Amino acid sequence: MATPFGFAGARTTPFVLASMDARGGAAAQEAIALIGGALNAHIALHDAPTALAALPDPVPVAVFDLDGAPDELAHDVAAIVAMLAQAQAWRCVVAMGVAQIDLVIAALGDAADEVHLLCAPDQAEWIGTLAVVAASGAGVVRAADGQREELARLSADVARIAELLARLTGETGGGRAEDHHRAFAPAPAKSVITASTVRDVLRARRLRDRFFGDGLFEDPAWDMLLDLFAAQLEGARVSVSSLCIAAAVAPTTALRWIGKLTAARLLVRAPDPEDGRRAFVALTDAASDAMHRYVATLAEARLPFV
Repeated sequence: MATPFGFAGARTTPFVLASMDARGGAAAQEAIALIGGALNAHIALHDAPTALAALPDPVPVAVFDLDGAPDELAHDVAAIVAMLAQAQAWRCVVAMGVAQIDLVIAALGDAADEVHLLCAPDQAEWIGTLAVVAASGAGVVRAADGQREELARLSADVARIAELLARLTGETGGGRAEDHHRAFAPAPAKSVITASTVRDVLRARRLRDRFFGDGLFEDPAWDMLLDLFAAQLEGARVSVSSLCIAAAVAPTTALRWIGKLTAARLLVRAPDPEDGRRAFVALTDAASDAMHRYVATLAEARLPFV
């Protein structure tokens, strides 16, 4: 474990780490060393605005470990990351605790899709994410067409190493988020379907894990769409952390899927007008219409809703 893996791009990529203090971010520091990267600077989150502005070229990968940061500081640093990411100046990685999901996503806003997000990451997730970021060049999250095949191969290698590390260390991807649904005016019904029926489908899907074990039936995209569909029928709003629960996967994986579904224009994020430190997620109009048409088509064909 002391020998760096030496992923392509890591040795030529400078990393900058911001954590609560100089002793913090130990897991990130270890991951950078393991992939053969160089930690050019380690700064305290409190000093991030001034310290980041003073950093010389070349443009680094900026890693922000918000674990342990007070809410106000985590929110302010995430807002800084949003500006950096939207300007496409740096590649940014943000790690957070489960309890910080909503306030960090709210502060990032639309820039959440341009940032690599980690939630309660284990060592394997740190290594995998930093290796991919180092290899992705200046393209932030979305690689150019010519890079995708190379990144796909790298991701496969990272996955194998991550699995090995997980077995060796016995670490897991962190805790669970707290569920928060908030009421608002219900959407008009478009098909003969109730929220109770959708919730029953979700409960039935979770029962499979009880009998066959976790990890065999992961389908976070569909689980998220079902949860949001049920919430729409109930007249409820769904927070980002609540949607991570519905995904029934590790929080980091759930956040990635939220990003994918948002990019596919199936989900939309919106800030809470009453609390700027929370963001809600909902189906887009197109996704809602597709769900209703899907249910109606199943009913017409006399097929089960699963």
